[in-house]
Amino acid sequence: MIYHIEGKLVEKTPTYAVIDAAGVGYIMQISLNTFSKIGDNEKCKLFTEQVYVRDDMPRFFGFSDIPERNLFRQLVSVSGVGGTSALLMLSSLSAAEIQNAIVTGNVALLKSVKGIGEKTAQRIIVDLKDKMGKSVELVDFIISPNNILKEEALSALVMLGFNKSAADKVLDKILRTEGTGLTVEHLIKSALKSL
Repeated sequence: MIYHIEGKLVEKTPTYAVIDAAGVGYIMQISLNTFSKIGDNEKCKLFTEQVYVRDDMPRFFGFSDIPERNLFRQLVSVSGVGGTSALLMLSSLSAAEIQNAIVTGNVALLKSVKGIGEKTAQRIIVDLKDKMGKSVELVDFIISPNNILKEEALSALVMLGFNKSAADKVLDKILRTEGTGLTVEHLIKSALKSL
């Protein structure tokens, strides 16, 4: 099994990336989260996971960090959740949102992902709730290093009269797409364009 692949980023789309490592081009399906994190760097390192559609047909998935890969592994361990469905969940919601939905039993949030029905959402919660409960705070911290920045921006937006829940979602989206190095002012201005 391949743990990670590091090399030259040859091609990148929102759904897959091609990395040239020692003259071999590896194509891996990626989430939108990984797409935004790897940026346009010439060198790239993706943590890999392979899922077999059939015994003779592996599909390779690449992740920018280990927590996202670990969550992917947990999701595909649930009966009825394949690699494509798990990747779609990781593209539609942040890892922290998925984990919090599982821990709190938020079926509606999981169902909001295309292709995830009520029964599958319930099965994900039942199968993973105990496993997630112990690790949510740690993964939240790893995945959301901008918590202080986000909280300041959220507080300002609420004081300006915006709905807290709507503002929270917009800020999460901005942080996922624009990454690190943002200022509170930039975050607020970007959020105002979307609210």
